Amino acid sequence: MVSYDVELTSSAERELKKLSAQLIARIVPRLENFASNPRPSGCKKLRGGDDEWRVRVGDYRMVYTIDDAKLLVEVTRIRHRREVYER
Repeated sequence: MVSYDVELTSSAERELKKLSAQLIARIVPRLENFASNPRPSGCKKLRGGDDEWRVRVGDYRMVYTIDDAKLLVEVTRIRHRREVYER
């Protein structure tokens, strides 16, 4: 079984730390799951370029990129659904 490295950008780490403990408890297991399965059921590829994917966790979204050559999953944003797609 191939194992991916999961990294959070500094901005994603800050966003995660701002969330409630209850939300963090729901998000962290999903982040850990990316190591074994970077494309879990329910994930969607975002339109518009950047090869970004997203996973829902309640009203929050985790946006990330997958580099299969380097076996790397980089989480770029963890925000509420109304804010996550703004650039």
